[in-house]
Amino acid sequence: MTAQSEAPPQDPADAERSGVSEAAVDAPGRGEVGPTRSGSGPSSSLLRPAPGIGTTVGALLRKELLVELRTLESVPAMSLFAVTTFVVFHFALNRNTIDGDLAAGILWVTLLFAAILGINRLFVADADQGGIDAFLLAPVNRTAMLLAKVLALLAYLAVLELVAVPAFALLLLGPSLGQAFPDLLVVLALGDLGVAVIGTLVAALAVRTRARDLLGPLLALPLLVPVVIGCARATSPLLAVNHATSSPGRWLLTLGLYDLVFGLIAFALFDFLLED
Repeated sequence: MTAQSEAPPQDPADAERSGVSEAAVDAPGRGEVGPTRSGSGPSSSLLRPAPGIGTTVGALLRKELLVELRTLESVPAMSLFAVTTFVVFHFALNRNTIDGDLAAGILWVTLLFAAILGINRLFVADADQGGIDAFLLAPVNRTAMLLAKVLALLAYLAVLELVAVPAFALLLLGPSLGQAFPDLLVVLALGDLGVAVIGTLVAALAVRTRARDLLGPLLALPLLVPVVIGCARATSPLLAVNHATSSPGRWLLTLGLYDLVFGLIAFALFDFLLED
């Protein structure tokens, strides 16, 4: 018997792995991590700065508008609802023309209910397809989604009014619509801003619930009643037969303050609504 026993035969695969590991250890500099190419290593992605809020808002807004252009889910339904409602009022009132308080009330109530259709669909695609969860994982400012959704809803409302206001003037309005400009544009802008801010806040709150199609309008309508009242009161003298020189300033101020208050509330609560 020899003093040194023979080593058992080694498996070829084990020998190959052993040879590779020994070569990696023995070779000078092989065990060190060399410099990676720019943009290809993990360190480059970690050192890349997060996009600014303006870039993020632009990307999200572009996505919202492209999705709407391809699917046509919100704006056509809103416009069709408004025009159909004006046709119903035209025959239901049994009057050829209206003006003043009645005209302002019908205009703004119709625009409000048409806007509810867009508010209900504002976050549905993001919630169903995982867009909200992906956004929460991204290293971006959460407020960017609030701003993008508000701007997208403002764009929807602007397109709606390009269709609805001329249809209203053609089907119902007695006085010329031209006499209401440019004051009517100011009222429309303040009203749209209030609807967009409140609508985005309510849509973010209701989208994760089972009854979101019911809960959204139930929450939005009470909060939007002051917007409708202020817009109707500010619009009424503009649509009167004896056209006023301008809208009552106190109603415009009320609308501006209401928009500001809910803008601050949405800014403070939106992050928590996304996470919950």
